[in-house]
Amino acid sequence: MSPLVYRIRTLLSQVLQDVHAQRAPGTNLALFTFLWMLISGRLLQSRGAVIPGLADLGLPEDAIRRAWAALAYGRWTLQPLLDRWQALVQAEGRWQPHVYGGFRPVACDLVGFFRPRLQHCPTHHYSSAAGKALPAIPFGVVVAVGSVGGQRMPLPRQVLRATPEEPSETALQRRLLATVAQTLAPDEALVSDRGFPLTDVLEAGVSRFVVRVPQNFTARRAARPAYSGRGRPPAYGERVRPLPRHYRQRLLAATPPDRVEQWECAGQTVRAEFWDELVLSAALPGAPTFGCVILHDPRFLHPLVLAVSLALPGQALQAFYADRWPVEQLPLAAKQIVGAHRQFVFAPESRQRLPELAFLAGSLLTYVAATAPAVRAGFWDRAAKPTCGRLRRLLARVPFSDLAGLPAHFRKKAAVTDHLPKGILGHRRQSVPPPRQIDAPRAPCLA
Repeated sequence: MSPLVYRIRTLLSQVLQDVHAQRAPGTNLALFTFLWMLISGRLLQSRGAVIPGLADLGLPEDAIRRAWAALAYGRWTLQPLLDRWQALVQAEGRWQPHVYGGFRPVACDLVGFFRPRLQHCPTHHYSSAAGKALPAIPFGVVVAVGSVGGQRMPLPRQVLRATPEEPSETALQRRLLATVAQTLAPDEALVSDRGFPLTDVLEAGVSRFVVRVPQNFTARRAARPAYSGRGRPPAYGERVRPLPRHYRQRLLAATPPDRVEQWECAGQTVRAEFWDELVLSAALPGAPTFGCVILHDPRFLHPLVLAVSLALPGQALQAFYADRWPVEQLPLAAKQIVGAHRQFVFAPESRQRLPELAFLAGSLLTYVAATAPAVRAGFWDRAAKPTCGRLRRLLARVPFSDLAGLPAHFRKKAAVTDHLPKGILGHRRQSVPPPRQIDAPRAPCLA
């Protein structure tokens, strides 16, 4: 067995070692089998069919059933596995968090696994290709952003489901922001795109953030202007318009910035304009304050409009917002690389657990690929890079039987099941009685 495969086996065993402590013997071995099926690309080859993907490992029928049962009925949750995975990565010391001005970025996003043919799906997610919301299984993802050997990499911290009571994405987004507000460390700050409105960020109580806002964003000063002596005293602060815009054939001029900074980036001069001590346009003085920053970069057509609550220079804010993009690597690895973009599971719990395990498998695959020598696809691959796709193709050629020597507590449950029906015969189905035939009332007989 190669050292790379041995390392992956060790990491999987350490991530799943606490599953045995949840009084669920045999679940850790079944989850080990299931995760190996994911990271080796078997789900991609079977086009989203779980049981054919497990059978491609060369497992016996009872092992396939145990792995399938662990997905559908196993006594485990994802959050302890994510906590264990985060602790293992930080203990190795290869992943280093990014720090800007004493603050570490924490990115969040909404991810949807589209299920267009899933009947009675209560949740939806917007598809840019279709131009509308489609049936999907949405998740709220929170990641810590760092790098391994110069490669930016997200480290998953939390994955939230949509609740049956409030299946809308708006409710999931608010729960995600409330969770971030409770779990942010004093030296961490939230970074997100325009999909997270600034109003929701402030209502959730997030005190440190860098959030992108629309181009026509407006706000107000936190202090009221001086009373002129005539009319009603002003109740709101002066309106601040960072960028000019047209309204009914009339140009609305931009508000002059409080200060301006400039620096060189990639041979271009970047200018940042700052407005300090602002509140929302509909808020009264005394509401939570923030600042607005406009980044004018000649390499892009439109300026970047940010709402910030951190006292950072413009160059640090530009780099801070750039760390919002690594969160996209997690769904990319879980969908296209692992193969969970197409799924054939329909039970209410399985349809949630399969994407969750795909997130964990994609993160593990990305981290191991970045911390190992680049795997060449062949003699033609002269400039190989440490990507998770190359590593997945290597693992696809490793027989599952070579992964012997797991810890002693990785064992199947010692239960006698030979006398029980298996497969389709084991389903507890009951025949539906035919509907009762009610005879029509007879006409009275007249003698």
